[in-house]
Amino acid sequence: MSKHLVIVERHEAWAELIPSADLSTAKDYLTGGNGLSARGLRVINLCRRFTYLSRGYYCSLLAEARGHRALPSARTVLELNRDILAVLDTGALEERARRVLADSSEGRVVLRLYFGETAQKELEGLGRRIFETFPAPLLDVELQRETDGNWRLHRVRAGDAERLDAAERLHLAEALQRYVTRPQRRVPAAATTRYDLAILHDPDESLPPSDTRALARFRDEGRKMGLGVEFITRRDLGRIAEFDALFIRTTTRIDHYSFRFAKRAESEGVVVIDDPDSILRCTNKLYLAELLQHQGVPAPRTILVPPEGLETAAAEIGYPVVLKIPDGSFSLGVFKADDVHALRKLRSEIFANAELVLTQEYVYTPFDWRIGMLDGKPLWACQYFMSKRNWKVVNHDGPRIDEGRWKTLSVSDVPPAVLDAAVRASTAIGTGLYGVDVKELADRVIVIEVNDNPNIEAGVEDKVLGRTLYRTILESLVARIERGRGAADVGRLPA
Repeated sequence: MSKHLVIVERHEAWAELIPSADLSTAKDYLTGGNGLSARGLRVINLCRRFTYLSRGYYCSLLAEARGHRALPSARTVLELNRDILAVLDTGALEERARRVLADSSEGRVVLRLYFGETAQKELEGLGRRIFETFPAPLLDVELQRETDGNWRLHRVRAGDAERLDAAERLHLAEALQRYVTRPQRRVPAAATTRYDLAILHDPDESLPPSDTRALARFRDEGRKMGLGVEFITRRDLGRIAEFDALFIRTTTRIDHYSFRFAKRAESEGVVVIDDPDSILRCTNKLYLAELLQHQGVPAPRTILVPPEGLETAAAEIGYPVVLKIPDGSFSLGVFKADDVHALRKLRSEIFANAELVLTQEYVYTPFDWRIGMLDGKPLWACQYFMSKRNWKVVNHDGPRIDEGRWKTLSVSDVPPAVLDAAVRASTAIGTGLYGVDVKELADRVIVIEVNDNPNIEAGVEDKVLGRTLYRTILESLVARIERGRGAADVGRLPA
């Protein structure tokens, strides 16, 4: 049997366009005859109706229960059947529509998308983006120009494949062929995979959380475990439902595509590290400071201030003072003022992109502990030393990025107070994969940050555990998948 299966209402209506071996009627698929319940199928659902409790809905729902990768997923079917546009952030799509349709004199544009493709060439890019947001084989889309001149996504609905004319059916069949023949994960032919894992990365990122050797080790250990591992990029948002788990290995931010991937995975029932809540909590230093204080986790003294309160807060904390923009990573958006004159010079830069900043007591140590946490337990431990003649681990101030040296230790060699602080801080966030930065002082320890998406680089974080580090993370993903599988409930099937 083919690795993909196209579900239609009437076999004879598509037999000349789609190979017979790839076709199944909705009735046959729902009953599971002729091996249609076997794992590993990629299901393309072309049922005519996708309303709640219809055959189209149940085919997608049952596909997920059988471990098949359905397009559209049951979650997407439900989104397309309610006024999801009222609550979904479609700003990026509408901004693209505004640019593409800037010269249009029309007040309304209707698109038909075949796997994201459209016959209106000038709208191809917009069509792909809509397909990524609502991955379904056939979409009917309406955009309207509002009185302010901007374009709004007015309606997105699953199309009815049975109502297409001959030319439209041919167009759909050709788009289907292109879709199913796109390069897929390369696993040795003899291998069978338990689950499919996507690793999101950015090949062009200057400071990625994992280097190419570490990514290769994740891939190799995953395949030894029987996982199908595929590296994906920002262009693959529409494919998330094809996988059982997503592992994000690109820098995360709320206003970044990585957050959209995490949200899409969560909405599709795909296991994801980092999950959206962890990204939200860790990437915003304001949220993190409040959370640590509320949980009683030892942390530097911190005051949140607007521009007019900056000097008062700094004087209250005492110089030198650290200033942090709420949303930043890799030491970006972190400044130090030794006195009030330095503070005034920094003011315009600090508040250029933020209405509020965190003023924090300055605590110098020659290194920060980084405790890698997974499932609420310490997994690895590193000492990250400050960069040369600087007070930060990563210094962005010079002509090139300067990073301090590092030392990896066994978790058993970490002072108990450091481990305790790391555990308390990370469990306040969740049970995902985190890197907790802790400073060890003569009389106390303090938590500086909890990082989602922590660095895992070959020869650094894995120096002590070796490939066990990669395998442990992958085993956690598998355990999460299997917990979800155990909770699956298909419900009653239609007659």
